Amino acid sequence: MSGAATGAAAWLAEAWSRASALGAPLPLATALLTGLAALAVVAWAPGWRAWRTALVLAHEGGHGLVAALAGRRLRGIRLHPDASAVTVSAGPARGAGVVAVLLAGYPAPALVGLGAAALLAAGRPAAVLWAVLLALGLLAAQVRGWRAVGALAATAVPAAAVTWWAPAPVLQAAASLLAWGLLLGAPRGVAELARSRRGGRARGSDADQLARLTGVPAAVWTALFALVAVGAALWGGSLLLRPPD
Repeated sequence: MSGAATGAAAWLAEAWSRASALGAPLPLATALLTGLAALAVVAWAPGWRAWRTALVLAHEGGHGLVAALAGRRLRGIRLHPDASAVTVSAGPARGAGVVAVLLAGYPAPALVGLGAAALLAAGRPAAVLWAVLLALGLLAAQVRGWRAVGALAATAVPAAAVTWWAPAPVLQAAASLLAWGLLLGAPRGVAELARSRRGGRARGSDADQLARLTGVPAAVWTALFALVAVGAALWGGSLLLRPPD
């Protein structure tokens, strides 16, 4: 085996060791403080504008993952100047596959946040950030345009630095902040969808496209998105705030 291959194998072994390491339970104080910090970011307009990009990446990642699972050909993900985005895939214009793709977007950040909370509750904060890095790596192959590339880099670089060099308490805090940000941000994203629809500004939204494909009113799909987002936030919050045994 060449020196480069040996080095790569050693790096992968070290990365796996870090990602699968079992850490101490998340301290309740850390969970509370990071939850309050995430709530402040989501509630504060400038903070929300910055964090919303991460939610959009998770949203489009959900579309892309389900599109691939449904056998559709991904054509790319493009981030727009207003922080909205679009995932383009090739395949039938109607049918269960395209319905599943449209359904996946708004629940994706909430479900990712719930998964992060479950990993933290299991004492695996490093796994949360390594999973984020893996997801960003997969997204990097699909993004188009400098805005999306910049958003990926702005998320990946600090996540990689914390994962590799930060001490355990910082790692726990970063993973908890990420989990809370997704859990609390997802309901606000759905609320913005509902508000835009009432103002007549979101007629091309996932909910409206689902309505045209299925005949079920867009308001029902929006309510379903809200149910998933709020349910995940409550469940994930209960995991994060559970006192250590």
